Amino acid sequence: VQLVESGGGLVQPGGSLKLSCVASGFTFRSFHMNWYRQAPGKERELVAHISSSGVIRNYADSVKGRFTISRDNAKNTVYLQMNSLRPEDSAVYRCNAALNYNYWGQGTQVTVSS
Repeated sequence: VQLVESGGGLVQPGGSLKLSCVASGFTFRSFHMNWYRQAPGKERELVAHISSSGVIRNYADSVKGRFTISRDNAKNTVYLQMNSLRPEDSAVYRCNAALNYNYWGQGTQVTVSS
């Protein structure tokens, strides 16, 4: 089982990034997918959730209207489009696959700074 995130980096406030998470080794289309983030000294935060079919999407209040989660079950990939980024969005972002089991990626660093 593997979840591999990409797309992180350094961006100025107000900028955008799109994170990707490619899954392998399990039946991706059956799993709900989540993006979490954790900044130094802070608790892990659930940022966005998408159901296995993609119909249900939920967001943390802190990112509503700025972030969009999506998935492509044909490509075994979940995305997180992040717009209007703020310094407080800086964190390591990890994708998570959830069903009977939980699978985690290693994470990708997002830094929002001028």
